[in-house]
Amino acid sequence: MSADSQLSARLRMHFIVFIWGFTGILGHLITVDAYTLVWHRMWMATVVLVTYLLIIGRSFRATVREIVTLLLAGSVIAAHWITFFHAIKISTVSVTLACLSTGALFTALLEPIFFRRKLDVREILLGMAVVVGLYIIFNFETQHTLGIIVALSSAFLSALFSVINGLMVKRLKPNVITTYELTGGWIALTLYLWVSGRLDAGLFASLTTKGSLGWLNGDWFLIFILASVCTAYAFIESVRVMKVLSPYSVMLTINLEPVYGILMAALFLGEREKMSPQFYLGTVIILSVVFIEAWLRRRKQAVTG
Repeated sequence: MSADSQLSARLRMHFIVFIWGFTGILGHLITVDAYTLVWHRMWMATVVLVTYLLIIGRSFRATVREIVTLLLAGSVIAAHWITFFHAIKISTVSVTLACLSTGALFTALLEPIFFRRKLDVREILLGMAVVVGLYIIFNFETQHTLGIIVALSSAFLSALFSVINGLMVKRLKPNVITTYELTGGWIALTLYLWVSGRLDAGLFASLTTKGSLGWLNGDWFLIFILASVCTAYAFIESVRVMKVLSPYSVMLTINLEPVYGILMAALFLGEREKMSPQFYLGTVIILSVVFIEAWLRRRKQAVTG
């Protein structure tokens, strides 16, 4: 693999993570509630992704058991996105992303259960360090307590989703996994909205809101950007990049998502995103632990591999 190819792949991976970091900004700008936002995001992303995969001739073949598992896993990612955007709406983008970065540690705690391995003592110690970071944020950002709790639940759901995918990716291609999961999430959310009496024309009527620039920053347009660019395109491009970069390089870059997101929130959303110095201290502790965990995992793989 040439050095130019490696550099190109790294730059593209950073761009993808930048796009993912921007989802928080979009979640703040979109005026509809989290359920409506995620419902539209999932069906739009599914349509864009399936259309692209059909054009390039990809197969969606899987066993009935695998399809059912993926459809159920889709409900987990739907719940993750709903709690993520709800946390943004009741707190701030910065608070939500800081808490979401704990997902890597939740994953480290869940993996021993799903993959039937012993829990590493170092992972417990790192988890305790994350608790310290979270305590600092809780202690000095009391006005965002509910948002922090919702964001942490989103981080847990993200970790659960990642572990399930870690099992499924051994048997199926990423495009098959993502297509059925997006579909399953949309079906699960549709059923929930139907049972709760919210599945009506109001789901579409609520998106007629225009922004200060008309349709260019109205809800319809912003959700389409979220579904097409931040979901479908980011998935397709990340799969291409993963063919060049090592899993460690990819994981390390993904860990920068909260950093990019918090910086963009401060840049685009101004005063609303300015937090206390203690918040940034807690965030630095959490992010440091995330990078240390990634480094330790890399070392462990190098020794065992």
